[in-house]
Amino acid sequence: MHVYLEFFGHKVASYGFFIALGGIIVNLIAVYIFSKRKMDINDFTIIESIGLLGAFIGAKALYLFVSFKDIEWYRITNLSYLAQLMQTGFVFYGGFIGGIIAAIIASKANKIDFRSYADEVIFLVPLAHAFGRVGCFMAGCCYGMPYDGPFSVVFPENSFAIHGVKLFPVQLFEAAGLVITCLVLLLLKKLLSKRFQVEFYLILYGVLRLITERYRYDAARGSLFGISTSQWISIFMIIIGLASIGIQLTKSKSKDCLTV
Repeated sequence: MHVYLEFFGHKVASYGFFIALGGIIVNLIAVYIFSKRKMDINDFTIIESIGLLGAFIGAKALYLFVSFKDIEWYRITNLSYLAQLMQTGFVFYGGFIGGIIAAIIASKANKIDFRSYADEVIFLVPLAHAFGRVGCFMAGCCYGMPYDGPFSVVFPENSFAIHGVKLFPVQLFEAAGLVITCLVLLLLKKLLSKRFQVEFYLILYGVLRLITERYRYDAARGSLFGISTSQWISIFMIIIGLASIGIQLTKSKSKDCLTV
């Protein structure tokens, strides 16, 4: 793992590189899908642009919330410290929630059918996330618990992970799970004609995150009753996904009964 990658004599942060790479790849795929379906690319651009802004705000806000005790608030007026605080520390779930809220608001304001776009490309979210987790591994953030078994890793001193200790590569474990989630969603999309794509994503990633959180060792995540903030959000995501599927199936059965 390398915190920085070198291209033509220039150092690039590996975390940002993999996030950018994932973003480029999924956007190219999304544009191809929308073009093939003859859906408005401009509408997608509006949803994504506002969604990304909401994701940035949400990811930072949740990080500040779970790391509240560790932040040196007395230094908040120091511009260099404030800049450092704003540039580092983001929580995926905060970004996901903030991005969804912002995208829905943007869709309603511009009279765009958000659900139709989401059902087409929600399977790309875990793919982009997988690239992000590889970036986490390279930088050493979101690291795993001490582990002396197969595939254990020792991070270098310049990484964010603890040094000189064999750790479980939870970032790569989650990245693999995210790729599998992407493929499962793509399969379900074809089998069920795009029904419940968003709900299946909420359920599948919720389950995956519940599992991977057990192997995380970075402290700045927050917890309540021994359950991490991300695990609580995962539980709610699973419940919301299952409830939404149940409600839609109930409504469809009611309509079938009325038409008989």
